Amino acid sequence: MSMSYKVLAAAGLAACVAAGGAVAQEFPSNTIRIVVPFAAGTTTDIVARNVGAGMSENLGVSFAFENRAGAGGSVGTYEVVTADPDGYTLSMGTVGTLAINATVFSNLPYDPQTDVTPIAFIGYTPTLLVVSAESGFETLQDLVAAAETENGVTFASAGNGTSGHLAGELVSIRSGGNMIHVPFSSGAEGLTSVLSGEVDFMFYHPVAALPYLEAGSMRALGVSGAAGSSVAPDVPPLAETYEGFDLIAWFLLAGPAGMDEDVARRLHDAAVASLASEPVRELYATSGLEFGEVAFEDLRGFIANEVKTWGEIAADAGATLN
Repeated sequence: MSMSYKVLAAAGLAACVAAGGAVAQEFPSNTIRIVVPFAAGTTTDIVARNVGAGMSENLGVSFAFENRAGAGGSVGTYEVVTADPDGYTLSMGTVGTLAINATVFSNLPYDPQTDVTPIAFIGYTPTLLVVSAESGFETLQDLVAAAETENGVTFASAGNGTSGHLAGELVSIRSGGNMIHVPFSSGAEGLTSVLSGEVDFMFYHPVAALPYLEAGSMRALGVSGAAGSSVAPDVPPLAETYEGFDLIAWFLLAGPAGMDEDVARRLHDAAVASLASEPVRELYATSGLEFGEVAFEDLRGFIANEVKTWGEIAADAGATLN
């Protein structure tokens, strides 16, 4: 390489660095849009709006929230991954949109490992394995024993390919029992079916199950996360029965691939500051949400590991969607 070419190359690199710094210094100057890939009022929606409110205050710009539900969150996620990677269009990603969908959909129009810029880990929730208080199942062992009979047992979920579906499949695989999946169009419908005794059990978020547990109409036999649940501390983790059983539903703020790293880090820092705010801490304390730490540099690795974990369960269960 000639000296003149080296000088030109160095000058070009310096210009790119300067341009990137200028972008970060100017950002943000407009409204930031967070696409929620699920319906209004869902846990994902509530988390997005509360964390986004804190980010808005930290960054000094307004935030707009748009619900784009459909295909297990894939519709809203695709809208974000195909947007301009300028930092003004983000998604409140979930274990479904950024991990499970990649393993169960045969024609998913995006790849969460290459088409996304992960920005910040927002938190997680373990799920509770719940049964009707009238069911007669007092322990996980009672449920497993019933699954070993000729008719087996049934479990509900919010639909094929959801975290609740795959968590139920993993219990079936690990126990060796006959556990038949009954998908519903929503988690609320599934919960109603368990309450009525139509279906034997399901995995569901603590915030939705707790009122029924406190009223005595439901019973929790286990927690999907190895660390347990802060709002249901007396419920044993399934990991105590099945070694390595550790499934959580998580939330992760993300944008399109190709975002300027300095812009992504500014958004990351604003999200972390929002998570430390009193309103968000109060929300988590009362809804069964848990804080978790994943460094900015480790977010891609986290997604890759989750895709692998859920993919193995989906493959073992033969769970695929078109």
